[in-house]
Order: sequence, then structure tokens, then C-alpha cells
Amino acid sequence: MGLISRFTTYIKTVFSSALDKAEDPGMTLDYSYQKQLEQLQNLRRSIADVVTNEKRLELQQAQVQTQMAKYEDQARQALGANREDLARMALERRQNLQAQLAGFQQQIEQLKAQQEKFVQVEQRLSAKVEAFRTQKEMVKAQYGAAQAQVKISEAATGLSEEMTDVNMAVQRAQDKVLTMQARANAMDQLIEQGTLQEVGQIGPGGGDYIDRQLNQISSQSQVDSQLAAMKQQLQLGPGNQAQDQKQLPSGQ
Repeated sequence: MGLISRFTTYIKTVFSSALDKAEDPGMTLDYSYQKQLEQLQNLRRSIADVVTNEKRLELQQAQVQTQMAKYEDQARQALGANREDLARMALERRQNLQAQLAGFQQQIEQLKAQQEKFVQVEQRLSAKVEAFRTQKEMVKAQYGAAQAQVKISEAATGLSEEMTDVNMAVQRAQDKVLTMQARANAMDQLIEQGTLQEVGQIGPGGGDYIDRQLNQISSQSQVDSQLAAMKQQLQLGPGNQAQDQKQLPSGQ
């Protein structure tokens, strides 16, 4: 196989594949049905032409029969007038028409036989065309149902893929939320432990966790000393309050 032949085969294959994808079975069946109707109509026209020719021959046959009767009457009239010669001529003409009449009758019988044959063919074809019409409508309905089913399946498949993407996006968002929550909890724990210093904390309250604990113990000790001094003052009475004030630690 030469290069051109292989290329031609390839082009035919591609073209046939493209036609197969673009072909609508419903349109193909409708077109075929329309062509069958046209052929059936042509057959009916042929039958009508046969009938028309048959009727024309019958009219001509009737005219010949009328003319033959006329010649026969003229022959009788000529004999009555003692004109045997004219009577003979009239009968000869009648005899010639008799041959034409036989030809007309033969042609008419042939047309009748042809008409009967065509009518039988037309009846069979009409039945086949009607059966094809019923079948094509059923096939078109089946194709439409299958096409709708394919579209529904494609839509369901697309929706499933879309939901998969959405679920993945939701899962990623949830993972980010969990990560941010874990990070916030870790930051809070580190701040409480003093590992990280709180933002904006300045002065004695600053420092790390240990510093804050020590300051809290020192402050608590001072409060306990002041509380003990107050209890002692209440027990000594008002006269000793001045002396007790002198004994209070400085800064209290």
C-alpha cells in the first residue's frame, strides 16, 4: 500500500468516525422514512398513469365501436339504394376498424394486468413503510431515553466529582482550624508557664514565670506581716499603737 493510499484510508477513517459521532439516529431514520414515502408515491403515480392510459384506450375503443356501427348502418343503406359497391366499401372500412378494436382490447388487458400487479406491489410496500414508521418511532423513543439516561449519568458523575472537591476543601479548612486552635492553646500554655512573656507587660510585674512566682511569694509575705502587726495592735490597745507604729517595718 502506497503513501497516498494509506493517507486516503486514514482520512476516510477519521471522517467516518466524525460522522458516527455527529450522526443523529432519529434524523437518519426520518430521512429513510421520507425516501420510502417518496418511492411509494412514485409507484402510486405509475399506477395512476397506467389507469389513465387504460381509460384512454377504452375511450378510443368506444369511438372505434361507434364508427364500426356507423359503417354497418351505411352498408345497409347502400344496399337499400342498390349501391352494392358503396356497401362493400363501408364493410371493408368496418373490417379495418375491427382489427384496431382487437389491438385496443389487447392493450387494455395488458394495462389491466399491469395495474393489478402494481396495486399488489403498492399494498405490500405500504405495509412495509407503515411497519418501518412504527419501528423508527420506537427506536427514536429508545434513543431519546438512552440519551437522557447518559446525560443524567454524566450530571451525576460531574456532581460527584464536584462534591469530592468540596469535601477536600472542607477537610483542608478543618485541618487549618485545628492547627490554629492547637497553636493558640500552645501559646496560652507557654505564656502561663512563663516561657513567653506577655505582650505589653512592663515593670515589676514583668519577667518570666519564676520571677512572677517569687514576686507573688514576697508580696504574700508582706501581707502576712502587716496582718500580724494589726492583730498585735488590736490586742495591745490604743495606748500602745504609737509604739507599735514605730516597730512596724519601713514601707508598710
